[in-house]
Amino acid sequence: QLQVVESGGGSVQAGGSLRLSCTATGISDCTYTMSWYRQVAEKEREFVSTVVSDGTARYAESVKGRFTVSQDNAKNTMFLQMNSLKPEDTAMYYCAALRFNSACPYYGRVYWGKGTLVTISS
Repeated sequence: QLQVVESGGGSVQAGGSLRLSCTATGISDCTYTMSWYRQVAEKEREFVSTVVSDGTARYAESVKGRFTVSQDNAKNTMFLQMNSLKPEDTAMYYCAALRFNSACPYYGRVYWGKGTLVTISS
């Protein structure tokens, strides 16, 4: 069974850095995309970053220039290096595995992790 697990959240002061990790297990012989999202209580979950199929990184405007996404395909792991953190970055950060290839048994589904909490104090 596919599982997505995030780690690396914590509490830091504004201007600090954190590195989040996301690992997908239970996947074999599939191509897929991993993406980062975040959510503040009572607000919609918003897109943060992803790496698309051609290897290009995409970012929300609010994090461009501060966050860097990378991935280790061999280990089914994605990282999010977050620098120059701001109080408004405080949120639960979620990782999703999605856009599976059509031959994959997970095709058409989205798998979410349970999230990792990031708290930035001013």
